[in-house]
Amino acid sequence: MSDKIEVLGFGFIPSEAQHHFLVEIPRGNNGFVIIYERFKWDDGDDNIKIDYQSDKPKVKLSKHKWKLIEDTLRNEFNERLKKRNLPLGRWKTGFVPVERLFGKEMVLLTWAIEDSDPSVIPIAIKNWKGLSPEERWWLFTMTNASTGGINDKRGWRKAVRYALTENPVDEVNKQLDLFDLMINRKIDD
Repeated sequence: MSDKIEVLGFGFIPSEAQHHFLVEIPRGNNGFVIIYERFKWDDGDDNIKIDYQSDKPKVKLSKHKWKLIEDTLRNEFNERLKKRNLPLGRWKTGFVPVERLFGKEMVLLTWAIEDSDPSVIPIAIKNWKGLSPEERWWLFTMTNASTGGINDKRGWRKAVRYALTENPVDEVNKQLDLFDLMINRKIDD
């Protein structure tokens, strides 16, 4: 007789690890999405309650900005869940648990855009996608160690914002290609 493993949200398996992230998505368009890092899951947690003593709020993001990144996050995580033969996740109103490594990646992207103009979010997404998961985990860990709280918007947190929103990878590569072309043309002339 085989036991079916319970997988919640985006890859969170409570029977394997308690550490996870929890995304609180409000109804309507004017609220804020809040992401918590949690180290405990109560079995049968159908009526999730945030414990402000132990659950750590990491970021508060406008629903508008969340809408601009939710498809990217869903697609990225589901692609990797599919490779592991795990059920696909979806964002829904209320609470959505996220496996801890996915959560680190998600929080890194939300930290980058929390105080940014929405117009730079496509650049942040492009740069975030240009990083490997391991690079995202490392950046999260370094940032979280010093400025990981919901209101810590200095130091590493600010550096993440600049790195992901003001460093368009494709544009830099295009400029380098153009520069190479110009140099080669001068040499050939």
